[in-house]
Amino acid sequence: MHIYCTNNCISTLLELSLYHIRMYSINPTCQLCKRRLVEVYLPQISSLFFYNKRSIRHIRSYQIVRPGIVSKRKEVPEHIVKPGYVTGKLQKQSSRSAIAIHSEDVIGRMRASCSLASYILQFAKGLVEPGISTDEIDSCIHDEIVRCGAYPSTLLYKGFPKSCCTSVNNVVCHGIPDDTILQCGDIINIDVTVYYMGCHGDTSDTFPVGEVDEKAQHLISITQSALLKGVLACKPGARFTEIASAIEPYAVTNGFKICRRFVGHGIGESFHMPPNVYHSFTVLGDRRKMEPGMIFTIEPILMEGKTNVEIATDGWTALSKDNLLSAQAEHTVLVTDTGRDILTK
Repeated sequence: MHIYCTNNCISTLLELSLYHIRMYSINPTCQLCKRRLVEVYLPQISSLFFYNKRSIRHIRSYQIVRPGIVSKRKEVPEHIVKPGYVTGKLQKQSSRSAIAIHSEDVIGRMRASCSLASYILQFAKGLVEPGISTDEIDSCIHDEIVRCGAYPSTLLYKGFPKSCCTSVNNVVCHGIPDDTILQCGDIINIDVTVYYMGCHGDTSDTFPVGEVDEKAQHLISITQSALLKGVLACKPGARFTEIASAIEPYAVTNGFKICRRFVGHGIGESFHMPPNVYHSFTVLGDRRKMEPGMIFTIEPILMEGKTNVEIATDGWTALSKDNLLSAQAEHTVLVTDTGRDILTK
């Protein structure tokens, strides 16, 4: 997209990746240039520009992402043990069902699974660079998980076609890896879950792609800190609502909002179990008390703008309606006799 400012002293060329790339040329000698720019073109890119009477200033450096072309899913070797839902045995549980108190055997296997998930996430971090596609990242993650003797939990979970979630910029969560090419200035959340030794280990984090602007870096930093504040609220006798009480005020104080639509969850031998773990104040919050042996994820999503999201036609990809950035970070947490352990640390 080429946009020319009517200021005689300014001519700005911007490259934007949109769902459909269109070329607009504005004649710099046209007296109606500013009006045309503001009334016709600016609303389409309002999240990237700031208008005043004298100029148009480019203030953000990331691309707006829409779902792209998804390649054929990769296969998992026969010798890899697969979770039940791969063969159509998905157990449904109410979020108000009893919260599992896991045995020492399950806790030991969860430690192994979560340790592997943590390693895979660090492996994924090393892949992030300008020029790589999210599909290539997924392919490498898939191969590494399988090489380690585990199954990528997201693959075929309720039909999800890939081995991890890659959510870039304005994609809030559950992004399907596709032909999107990462560019310098982007941020990407990579969410990995592995099924290993009969248990699921779940973790995610948001990474900068090359050099990002200060607002994006601040968002990533506050998201990671908000997650840790939620983790520190966990201990025997604490209510699950205390996690939100620790996270949301911190996020708001730092200028961000919590996405209310997506929550953390219990985890263990099943991918998703009770309880739902909310990261913001809500009457739906689970007020039950934590007990030693409970295992669940905390995974707040912080958003720059409004918390309104829309789900793409693929049924998975959640997009911010205002095209502003969001970031997510996630740990799997075990409640112990004296406090908590971060299993995916």
